[in-house]
Amino acid sequence: MKHLVIAGALALASLSVHAQVVVKDAWARATVPAARASGAFMQIESKTDARLVGVSSPVATAELHQMSMQDNRMSMAHVDAIDLPAGKAVPLAPGGYHVMLMGLKRQLKEGETVPLTLVVEHKGGKRDTVEVQVAVRPLTYAPPRH
Repeated sequence: MKHLVIAGALALASLSVHAQVVVKDAWARATVPAARASGAFMQIESKTDARLVGVSSPVATAELHQMSMQDNRMSMAHVDAIDLPAGKAVPLAPGGYHVMLMGLKRQLKEGETVPLTLVVEHKGGKRDTVEVQVAVRPLTYAPPRH
């Protein structure tokens, strides 16, 4: 009985850790057969101050990127982390922060899902992973405005 209580407590603790970060509306843009890159987008909210510090996927090399306008030119660059202020939804969206999928191993087809693993760092340096199944949307998909 004691082991069941301990196992139950550990399971609840595990759930609370994963509930610290919630991902909504995750999607990636479909690709044409020869494409080697795409982007993944989502809303991320953490219950406590944290940072998104990494991402990986079995379908491509994944990196955190940011697009911005500089001197009337759109530029894109790798970023080491994205701040996740407590209780605020942080958008990863076209034209801003996003997950860049490079060196795709296969075409991303509308209707399938792509697995991503997000690495979130909390205060004190503790890191957690969040597994996300990202829906692949059509090439022409435009997300609803929030």
